[in-house]
Amino acid sequence: MSPGLARIRIYIETGSKRSFAGAVEWPGWCRSGRDEAAAIRTLAEYGSRYARAIGEARVGFEPPADSSVFSVVERLKGNATTDFGSPGIPPAADAKPIKAAELERSAAILRVCWRTFDRAVGETKGSALRKGPRGGGRELEEIVCHVLEADEAYLAKLGWAFTRKEKSNPDAEIRRMRGAILEALTAAAEGKLPARGPRGGLHWTARYFVRRVAWHALDHAWEIEDRSA
Repeated sequence: MSPGLARIRIYIETGSKRSFAGAVEWPGWCRSGRDEAAAIRTLAEYGSRYARAIGEARVGFEPPADSSVFSVVERLKGNATTDFGSPGIPPAADAKPIKAAELERSAAILRVCWRTFDRAVGETKGSALRKGPRGGGRELEEIVCHVLEADEAYLAKLGWAFTRKEKSNPDAEIRRMRGAILEALTAAAEGKLPARGPRGGLHWTARYFVRRVAWHALDHAWEIEDRSA
């Protein structure tokens, strides 16, 4: 690493079959691999792609040339969610409250992640997505529906009640969902949502909520880009 080059703090989440590497300060920049080394390598490879995705937010992100600038600050034991293919354990840093300036930054990052997803969807509409090596993979409309379903579940994890309208226009439902996400994020950051659910389970923190929503939007945006003809 060059002298004076800023370190990028990352955390590692490792299950029995898969590992994730995520950037602590950069929601959405999180990639997986078969083990820790592969996850870190992939995270570095996606740095420029993440930079393109959030560039419009103007939050000062500079992609690293390689993984030498990474500093692993925490290692977490994964679970079934990790092995299934999603990050599932919050890093310790996500327990910290979000102050006003950071709330604005988090909302800006979410918005540009959504724009990246929308662009990928818009550029692929009317075209079939390539199947995987075994013929699997959702079609475009199914991916959009899946992201909506996941966002609804994420809101519940935050302690925010939201119900999708099954027969509503998808574009209208996406706008309604995103409005609810930003509203819920503000409420959580201001301490207006309960820390525990009615059965006593812990709700997600505001920081982890942003991390998961941003990751999911970008993960599927990049999937669409990679599978487009």
